[in-house]
Amino acid sequence: MPHLENVVLCRESQVSTLQSLFGERHHFSFPSIFIYGHTASGKTYVTQTLLKTLELPHVFVNCVECFTLRLLLEQILNKLNHLSSSEDGCSTEITCETFNDFVRLFKQVTAAENLKDQTVYIVLDKAEYLRDMEANLLPGFLRLQELADRNVTVLFLSEIVWEKFRPNTGCFEPFVLYFPDYSIGNLQKILSHDHPPEYSADFYAAYINILLGVFYTVCRDLKELRHLAVLNFPKYCEPVVKGEASERDTRKLWRNIEPHLKKAMQTVYLREISSSQWEKLQKDDTDPGQLKGLSAHTHVELPYYSKFILIAAYLASYNPARTDKRFFLKHHGKIKKTSFLKKHEKTSNHLLGPKPFPLDRLLAILYSIVDSRVAPTANIFSQK
Repeated sequence: MPHLENVVLCRESQVSTLQSLFGERHHFSFPSIFIYGHTASGKTYVTQTLLKTLELPHVFVNCVECFTLRLLLEQILNKLNHLSSSEDGCSTEITCETFNDFVRLFKQVTAAENLKDQTVYIVLDKAEYLRDMEANLLPGFLRLQELADRNVTVLFLSEIVWEKFRPNTGCFEPFVLYFPDYSIGNLQKILSHDHPPEYSADFYAAYINILLGVFYTVCRDLKELRHLAVLNFPKYCEPVVKGEASERDTRKLWRNIEPHLKKAMQTVYLREISSSQWEKLQKDDTDPGQLKGLSAHTHVELPYYSKFILIAAYLASYNPARTDKRFFLKHHGKIKKTSFLKKHEKTSNHLLGPKPFPLDRLLAILYSIVDSRVAPTANIFSQK
């Protein structure tokens, strides 16, 4: 579809695969589809855009918002009920507490005239949170088409791989679709597509090229790069607005924007100040150290899990592996003190220097020192 190709960029293969799986409106589609990829790789956007463009009946639910079984099931049923009763405009709130009730009520809702002859799609975003709910929920959603005897497809959107989902007891295997990270060429094309109408496409593309040249090594998140592009563009075209340079005078434009991009490099992802404060800072040419809260100070704030990974690496490198049970288990049993008093271990480990350790040991220590449950996402592995 030409319209879809103009809206969804650099995801032609994934769109083609999903369209093939969806088929015609009255065809039975695949019971469950598992879509995974790193954050800001287009999973949610592509799925929502495709379903809206094709005008397919669907409900979209975020599992972060619906953090309990009841909230999740009722959200799905009420949204479906709104779809089925949209013609007459009247709908009642549905209550549901168990998955058995959900299957029964789902049959009733989808028996409506405008839903019974076409595929209904249920999209579960942030699906990794389903693993913290009841054990029968994930297998139930995977087999919902069979259990309800309805033409329904459940799409799971997640940042972690399917192998981390699969229950030990086994379950119905979904169709797995991977969304790879955008390459620098993809990012250039997508960001250049957002050019303001008052400037030429070539002028904005040259700006995006400069932006990616600075930030691509430290940030590949499309959302963050788009935010940075919008935030710094007024400063880039300032010489053009003042009449001091033309759109093709790239050297002068670069000299004008370079110090401001270096300032922005210090606050990637952090959002320590608002966009309006950042624009005021650029307008006044203020030194970033003069603005309270900006990360151009002497300290560097690490991401949340990076702190614990650093601590876990320190513990693993300076403590013998056999002491892990003693330090990180609550019920480790009795340990004889004499077994640790060996001659070659009387020297301090800090004097001997750090020792190498396997990655599995680092992860085991990390999971034991963090209070909350740590999902093995790509964000965690990228911080190692």
